[in-house]
Amino acid sequence: MKTMIKAFIANESGAVTVDWVVLTAAIVGLGLAVISSVRSGTSALATDISTSLTSASVASLGTLGVSQ
Repeated sequence: MKTMIKAFIANESGAVTVDWVVLTAAIVGLGLAVISSVRSGTSALATDISTSLTSASVASLGTLGVSQ
């Protein structure tokens, strides 16, 4: 029984898996941080674009260059 426990403790085959899990969690965390920091700027830009498009007017055919 002692030899089985020693063999289990000495076995390092799962160490690489733990490393990959930690790296994956770090990448996901960084991705979420980037998304949360970019979200407010993107929302403000979308609002500005919406305002610009709402107030824009389209010239009728043949009226370009004619002062009103």
